[in-house]
Amino acid sequence: MKRKISAVIVLVLVMSMAAGCSGKKEGQVTVGIGQFAEHASLDNCKDGFLAGLAEEGYAEGENLKVVFDNAQADGATAAQIANDFIAKKVDLICAIATPMAQSAYGSAKDSGIPVIFTAVTDPVLAELAKEDKTPSGNVTGTSDKLPVENQLEMIRKVLPDAKTIGILYSTSEINSVSAIEEYKAAAPGYGFEIVESGIATSADIPLAADNLLEKVDCISNLTDNTVVSSLPVILNKAAGKNIPVFGSEVEQVKIGCLAAVGLDYYDLGVQTGKMAAKVLKGEKKASEMNFEIIEEAAFYGNTAVADNLGITLPDELVSSAREMFEEITE
Repeated sequence: MKRKISAVIVLVLVMSMAAGCSGKKEGQVTVGIGQFAEHASLDNCKDGFLAGLAEEGYAEGENLKVVFDNAQADGATAAQIANDFIAKKVDLICAIATPMAQSAYGSAKDSGIPVIFTAVTDPVLAELAKEDKTPSGNVTGTSDKLPVENQLEMIRKVLPDAKTIGILYSTSEINSVSAIEEYKAAAPGYGFEIVESGIATSADIPLAADNLLEKVDCISNLTDNTVVSSLPVILNKAAGKNIPVFGSEVEQVKIGCLAAVGLDYYDLGVQTGKMAAKVLKGEKKASEMNFEIIEEAAFYGNTAVADNLGITLPDELVSSAREMFEEITE
């Protein structure tokens, strides 16, 4: 009898040690969040994602364990992060921004681990979804597709005499390549010419910005992660030449872009978190859910920037704004 009791005790101890080593509580799910770059819009995506999960009953520190890492805009690091999540056997991967989503899906294909992406401009071009929006595999999420025509219409109202719009973009980010093509196709309808400048790394941005500013009446910024990470450099150079820079979302307007018709990335994250919760609850498989596009784009303006540039923002835009800012934040 003593031997049997001892054996039971040993078995319980072994099971307890195994549970302790895994760091996973009973009923807890583990989500790996991989973020491609460090800037406010993607940070908001992450915060919104966690809020969306919380709204659906998954609270960090209770029944949710989060493993987070940031690739700092490096493709090789993004791949390492994705592989690390697979090795840790997370229950789900949230991939923030296109390069991270591509790395995560590539690594997770044969693992059975679902990937939920967010801030991916063109999931079809990124080969994460098919033309009909159905998933390419065990992957789905949300797109931050830019409201390009709304942006061009807004720029025309703010700058009635402008002819050229400059756009800086990273040639390695497929989402930016897609956005550039859409801008070029739509611009003539609003009387604009797009002057593009591709860069390979953030080190190329200062010289590329200097060259571009000599050729354009304004700059319209994309959601390009490499460029957004260096946006203060571009804003400083543009201010020196009294050339307005238009953003693509609210955080860019806060730090010095004149205006934007864009998305709220926190809201985008919340939407993504709710999609992820359906997968974690077993209500849906990622492979059964079409990717979603956030529909609400709004006007944001910065009166401090407008004053510095000697520009008056049209009343019709200001009156319809979701938010106006009276200072430039660092």
